[in-house]
Amino acid sequence: MSAARGRVLQVAALSARYGHVEALRRVDLFVGEGELVAVLGPNGAGKSTLMRALMGLVATEGSVCFRGKDVPRRKPADAAAMGLVLVPEGRGIFAPMSVAENLELGAYLLNDKAEFARRYDRVLSLFPRLKERLTQTAGSLSGGEQQMLAVGRAIMSRPRLMLLDEASLGLAPSTAKNVYDAIRHLRLEFGIAMVVVEQNANLAFTLVDSATVLETGRNVLTGTSAELKGMDEIRRAYLGG
Repeated sequence: MSAARGRVLQVAALSARYGHVEALRRVDLFVGEGELVAVLGPNGAGKSTLMRALMGLVATEGSVCFRGKDVPRRKPADAAAMGLVLVPEGRGIFAPMSVAENLELGAYLLNDKAEFARRYDRVLSLFPRLKERLTQTAGSLSGGEQQMLAVGRAIMSRPRLMLLDEASLGLAPSTAKNVYDAIRHLRLEFGIAMVVVEQNANLAFTLVDSATVLETGRNVLTGTSAELKGMDEIRRAYLGG
């Protein structure tokens, strides 16, 4: 992270368990204002657990500081009210509800009508296929359209930090690129900091500033995108070379 950026998120020695299984082991993570950070690692490394832990969905030990405020024990509703939003693996849309209703639910904490209209229009301009399907039930959308809806709904909440868990999973390469292009535009327009869990490291490195690699719940490598792309072990494990 650039030293010139203020820290949006500072995580220190974060640990989490599922029963007797330790899923996170003293993980550290730092995210600056407007910064995009990738979390890489093999299946079972603890990436999704880290996202859930930051939202208060998993009991943890350790320190989490968000925008200068220590939040050692928080509930998901508290995290959302502070400006954290999670786009979960599997998208988590409300399938029986319409596209428009899903977007409106994303803004349930937003009391500014002008800001609601601005964000609603921006989401539909970034994802024109959603505009064509506003009255359609979310469950009837394609996988790519559901991912667009999940990202769009997150944007409606006016987040300060967005957590994206496997945004490209199961998507055709062209659709995944469209989703990441939209994320890039949203970052530039709204200055949202993001943490991105991504199996496709090549795709992630086109967008993020820095990354951390988890293995068996621990940080094993952390650095800028350029630094990590230059490491032989990263190329072999994630970049196909």
